[in-house]
Amino acid sequence: MTELKRAPLPHDFHPEVPSFTVVSEGIEPGGVLPDAQVYAAGNTSPQLRWEGFPAGTKSFAVTCFDPDAPTGSGFWHWVLFDIPASVTELPAGAGSGSFAGLPEGAVQVRNDYGSRDFGGAAPPAGERHRYVFTVYAVDSEKLGPDAEASPAVVGFNLRFHTLGRAQLIAEYEGPAAG
Repeated sequence: MTELKRAPLPHDFHPEVPSFTVVSEGIEPGGVLPDAQVYAAGNTSPQLRWEGFPAGTKSFAVTCFDPDAPTGSGFWHWVLFDIPASVTELPAGAGSGSFAGLPEGAVQVRNDYGSRDFGGAAPPAGERHRYVFTVYAVDSEKLGPDAEASPAVVGFNLRFHTLGRAQLIAEYEGPAAG
């Protein structure tokens, strides 16, 4: 395994907000990301469930970000927003390109693979990367951007509309070159 200097987590420089809880049936906090969430294996978005979010939450957003990607700017694996406040769980596979399993009105933008869906982990050979799944409690029903926005524009809007945040972090190491 190649040890790299760890990049900051995506919210290290954002305003502090209350935290709440997000869990997954398939991902253990701090554990190894299952093959189901690996690009070359299952390439399936995980089941996520959240609770304890702040009063006044009007919608949610969900992202998956790799801060350790060798890009200088990380790598967005999934960006989803405008999830109604009544929805507190996404089933496994909800982030597919078919939009099955997503609540009505939810918006997915292109990830850094260039597709409008969940794109699984694919770190370079021998590198261990962190995958940060974040659920944001948002202060408006509609965040503002549309499906053509970049992850950076969505993140910019989330910076100013987040009431609370829940994170689940797992790691995955790229197979050794062979």
